[in-house]
Amino acid sequence: MRTVELVCSPELDAAVRAGWQRLAAAGLPSLARNTHPTNRPHLTLAAVDDFPPGAAARLGALFAEVLPLPVRLDDIQVLDGSAPLVWSIHPDASLTALHAAVWDVLRDADGHHPWHAPGRWRPHLSLALRFRDADAALARAVLGPQGPAGSFVAGRSYHSADRSVTPLG
Repeated sequence: MRTVELVCSPELDAAVRAGWQRLAAAGLPSLARNTHPTNRPHLTLAAVDDFPPGAAARLGALFAEVLPLPVRLDDIQVLDGSAPLVWSIHPDASLTALHAAVWDVLRDADGHHPWHAPGRWRPHLSLALRFRDADAALARAVLGPQGPAGSFVAGRSYHSADRSVTPLG
């Protein structure tokens, strides 16, 4: 699987990582415990089996045109009751347009993962995996009522076969 992701500005990255640390210090599940070098705060726009020819260059050009994009993280949610704990993002028109453009670049790719599809996509930055809805109130208390602000400044692709990342643009 190959993803298309946006990575955070240094300030937003640091704020999300601080949230990961606060969750871990409170004894809650947290991505702070994932020490793989590719683990960093990011927004996934799409995931496919592999990129069609020329897609990486087209995505890089697209990101060069529109980044950086400002963002403010919204509320804390547990997706589907017992899954990732996330900081949700209310997408503005620019982020929604970028998401649609990424899907247009990947329209000929095999294996589109539908949870990222336009109309179904729930933009977020992950805080923890396998999180119980019952612990959401504690997580909100630990992280505070207001999500941090920052921007998305670059694109990358994660390749699940070898756990590598490739810059896009």
